[in-house]
Amino acid sequence: MRKLTEAECRYAMEHGEFDKPLISFPAAAIILTQSWCPQWIMVKGWLAEAEKRLEAVYPQGFSICYTEYDIAGWNGLSHESFMEFKENHFGNQEIPYIRYYRDGVFVRDGNFINLQGFLAHLGLDA
Repeated sequence: MRKLTEAECRYAMEHGEFDKPLISFPAAAIILTQSWCPQWIMVKGWLAEAEKRLEAVYPQGFSICYTEYDIAGWNGLSHESFMEFKENHFGNQEIPYIRYYRDGVFVRDGNFINLQGFLAHLGLDA
């Protein structure tokens, strides 16, 4: 799991989707959230286990990227403008907001979820 960069978030804003190097894996998830969100804290608590299970099924690679855009500390991109993009373009005002991809193709999105649901959206039977 790694943090999205300002450039990666700016790319999504300019192109309407995240760049292929982030999502072109057998399983990928992009998580957009704010640091204070209690549901994000719960999700973050089981992501290491999710990575362990994904590694066992997808040894060729998978991707989980996230941004806590309220504390990202970006230089030229305000968290308000990124939040507005997320809410208006992706049509989701809740956090954590999660986008799921399989082999580089967007398959679904959603919000707070448990470990089993997260893995199921990425093709694993939990």
